[in-house]
Amino acid sequence: MSFSEQIKSKALEIGFHKVGIARAEKAETASQLEEWLTRGYHGTMNWMERNRDKREDARVLFPGARSVICVALNYYTPFSISNEPSVGKISRYAWGEDYHIVVKNKLHQLLNAIQEMDGSIEGQCCVDTAPVMDKYWAAKAGIGWQGKHSNVITRDMGSWVFLGEIIVNKPLDYDEPAADFCGTCRRCIDACPTQAITEPYVVNSTRCISYLTIEHRGDSLPDLPMKNWIYGCDICQDVCPWNNKFSKPTDVEPFNPRMENINQPLEELAAMQPEAFQKRFKNSAVKRTKFAGFIRNVRHVMQQVQKAISNE
Repeated sequence: MSFSEQIKSKALEIGFHKVGIARAEKAETASQLEEWLTRGYHGTMNWMERNRDKREDARVLFPGARSVICVALNYYTPFSISNEPSVGKISRYAWGEDYHIVVKNKLHQLLNAIQEMDGSIEGQCCVDTAPVMDKYWAAKAGIGWQGKHSNVITRDMGSWVFLGEIIVNKPLDYDEPAADFCGTCRRCIDACPTQAITEPYVVNSTRCISYLTIEHRGDSLPDLPMKNWIYGCDICQDVCPWNNKFSKPTDVEPFNPRMENINQPLEELAAMQPEAFQKRFKNSAVKRTKFAGFIRNVRHVMQQVQKAISNE
């Protein structure tokens, strides 16, 4: 078994569901990122404009980098969300424990194991918070391809996966990039209620429900059809044929949903106080939007519901 194969075997043993390795180099999509930023599609995510050199080249982020070890962790849980107008919807990825905690812990386990195999190896673990283009590297390492909705789709689990990387200072055996199997399908594009997917593979964040309810910084939201989503949105993934056919329940217990995160009445959520918010969403990705942003989302959806009722 080669050293690269040993790394992959250990990754699966630790609990990752997919692992691949790519050469550390400048991303081929750097110009696409530049165009996306120029269009203003990042909205108020000003941090996307910073550290662009690190985001585009793993060797700048981690001097001496030679390889990017990419992993994927399935988070799908087979629970249904209510479509009742009185209920607020939270994206599936945030139903359980914050993935940053779970994935990073496993990545550090993997890095420690790699360093036990070879003491000369240095590495950096990345889970969404570092300036790394996770989706690009996942595709480059053969984990899956970036679908037309921009999420990474795997052939055996669909797109319900969290991504992570370990950048290391050692050349390894590199995997072939994943092929694109979206074909002529455009279900995600047609299903998006806000038309945020402006063209295949391009998302205008300023119209994306996930962005608006999580990353957008502002006291109000635009009058777009939110479909009762108060944190994130799964519409483009719910309609994807790859998810409909290949999604499977995760075996990662922390990703199982907290029942208070599913099908909760909007009126109850709107009455929540800051202390209750902190308690309910402790170690949850929902805290990303902060209390003020969460209540803003809930009240905005409630106003849309009331407006729809008045127009009937």
